[in-house]
Amino acid sequence: MFPNSDTCYRALAARDSRFDGVFFVGVTTTGIYCRPVCPARTPGRSRCQFFFHAATAERDGFRPCLRCRPELAPGLAPVDSNSRIAHAASARIQSGALDATGSVDALALKLGVGSRQLRRIVKSEFGVTPTDLAQTKRLLLAKQLITETDLTLIDVAFASGFGSVRRFNVAFKSCYQLTPSAMRRSTNRTNESGTIQLSIPYRPPYAWDELLAFLEPRLTVGVEAIIGDSYVRSIQIEECRGWFKVSNQLEANKLVLVVSVDLLPVLSQLLAHVRCLFDVNAQPAVIAEQLGSDSLLGHCVKQCPGLRIPGAVDGFELIVRAILGQQISVKAATTLAARVAEHFGESFTTPYSEVSRLSPTPDRIAAASVSDFVELGVLKSRAESIQSIALAYRDGTLPIRTSSPTQVIDQLKTHQGIGDWTAQYVAMRLLHWPDAFPESDLGLLKAANVSKPRQLREIAERWRPWRAYAAMYLWKSLSDG
Repeated sequence: MFPNSDTCYRALAARDSRFDGVFFVGVTTTGIYCRPVCPARTPGRSRCQFFFHAATAERDGFRPCLRCRPELAPGLAPVDSNSRIAHAASARIQSGALDATGSVDALALKLGVGSRQLRRIVKSEFGVTPTDLAQTKRLLLAKQLITETDLTLIDVAFASGFGSVRRFNVAFKSCYQLTPSAMRRSTNRTNESGTIQLSIPYRPPYAWDELLAFLEPRLTVGVEAIIGDSYVRSIQIEECRGWFKVSNQLEANKLVLVVSVDLLPVLSQLLAHVRCLFDVNAQPAVIAEQLGSDSLLGHCVKQCPGLRIPGAVDGFELIVRAILGQQISVKAATTLAARVAEHFGESFTTPYSEVSRLSPTPDRIAAASVSDFVELGVLKSRAESIQSIALAYRDGTLPIRTSSPTQVIDQLKTHQGIGDWTAQYVAMRLLHWPDAFPESDLGLLKAANVSKPRQLREIAERWRPWRAYAAMYLWKSLSDG
């Protein structure tokens, strides 16, 4: 049960989009649970129960609303939780860690805890077990695929993470009192051949143009591109290779994701990567409340509400890009990244001529020699740093997405040629740690009108825990003059 139910009910009555995904409301007379932005008539206060998580509502017997569709709610993305392991486990589960052959024991091992401890932590934080979280994730993704795509129900079952069609049908009927075929509708399914299209809602406001403006000069030519007002790139997840395109529907407060069907087996992982890349779990109203009143940042926050932190879909790719960008201009680093992708990335065909290669894998980079990089114009010291990271990725000794941000920063700094700036930048964009802050960045020093990182560090104390968003506003202030 959500602790502050009066606040939740006021948000529900106002249909406040800032709370979308922060909580869900179960209506006892109908047995249905909704998002706080549901267009249905607001139920009476006495008939409402509030939940942190969709899985908790389903555990208590509520079914998802067919109008507001809880599977489309933005993520909670807690900022300062004491239960880091529980949220790390939840993120891994959303990426499909417990789908098909996945197990709680294997997930616990990756997180560095025992399986009993993991079950206890997750139950304490969310009120449900890891298995419950995984079941709800699979069912809600299946519901979205049934509603928004023309995929066969067999494809829906496997794409959403069920190990068999029988399990899919049993779980669907048990939880929703409907068969998958009964839920299927003929509307909103106009996908092009060879693709599927899905919605990814976010909390407004969303500074889409500014996010693309940040990404555009940093794109790896051949691997990713901005075409019109859409972002397109190739991607390889496990053995699956494909491409995706993301555009913004501002009036509907959602991103539209078009995915090649080759990525269906890893759809859960892809969705998690895309949500990270476009920071859809951010809570802009909360961030603006603190940074908007700051004497240094306030004007920029008001001029550009909803600024996001551009994330990453490929951790190794981002770290290599960060190393290449050390102490040189963005343009020069982008040129080097394009050469590395051209030399080490595999050719790949997509419907877009601008996207024709896959990003180099850790295996291909680890197998190269330092002289290969030097011939491309990369300094020897940075080539050695890149190879060190590639070996760590290949051997599994750098668990980027399972460790805490501070642990990742400390681990990265043990590698040759990686200092605090690179480690903080990776934590900011790859881990979406909202308090990451590359204080030695020359652009940040210039924007804050100080000369030493120590001075900037002291100023930035008042921006915690949103220093990463503060950095984005400082960088934007430079581009705005």
